[in-house]
Amino acid sequence: MRYALGFLIFAPTALVAGGVFDGADVVFLGELHDNPAHHLRQAELVVELQPTALVFEMLTQAQADLVTPDLVADEAALEAALGWNASGWPDFSMYYPIFAAAPEAAYFGAAVPREVARAAMAEGVHTGFRGDAEVYGLTTPLPADQQSEREALQLAAHCDAMPEEMLPVMVDIQRLRDAELAYSAVQAFEAQGGPVVVITGNGHARMDWGAPVYLMAAAPALRVRSLGQGEDDGAPSGLFDLVESAPPADRGDPCAAFR
Repeated sequence: MRYALGFLIFAPTALVAGGVFDGADVVFLGELHDNPAHHLRQAELVVELQPTALVFEMLTQAQADLVTPDLVADEAALEAALGWNASGWPDFSMYYPIFAAAPEAAYFGAAVPREVARAAMAEGVHTGFRGDAEVYGLTTPLPADQQSEREALQLAAHCDAMPEEMLPVMVDIQRLRDAELAYSAVQAFEAQGGPVVVITGNGHARMDWGAPVYLMAAAPALRVRSLGQGEDDGAPSGLFDLVESAPPADRGDPCAAFR
């Protein structure tokens, strides 16, 4: 069964993407980072889409440059080369099927290095951005209602333990990450043609204020589509071209560490 509202479509995971992504130049495949089923679905869609390039939120460009077909053929060697399991991201075994689904694709990284994030916190969101901040819309202030909503989401994501004065800074860092994903996708398309697939969290994949907004500001001619992946107890926030659901991950109490 499918449910449509505007350009938002909800579909069970078993349903293939069908024509939703047909003709797209760039496809954002969202996820909850710790849900293994989301990564398996991303791998299935990568097989279906056969992208020329893959962009990973989790990789810097230096890491992405290390990926070769021979390395992709060896999961342990690829993890070691990337230093993945020391990076803080969920275990590489969740993400490896995505790499294995497109060993011949070009790989691009969009991760914001910690030193760049620290500089952006101190000097402004445009600091360290690899592209033209004005062209990508990074210098345009957010509407007041969106700024407030995003700050509230940051507070909730940090279990209400984040100092209030840090919330605008955290929103700025998220915007920088959105813009970096958009920049990498544009670079990938210019170098390889389409389709380009972007692997990222749901928040960055949303069409109403995530990376697609910054991409379309810089490259409005590109056709962009997005998948959001929720769990059976709730859909992801935001607008997507397709929303799918999977069983929830067993993550315990995410706020225990804050308490």
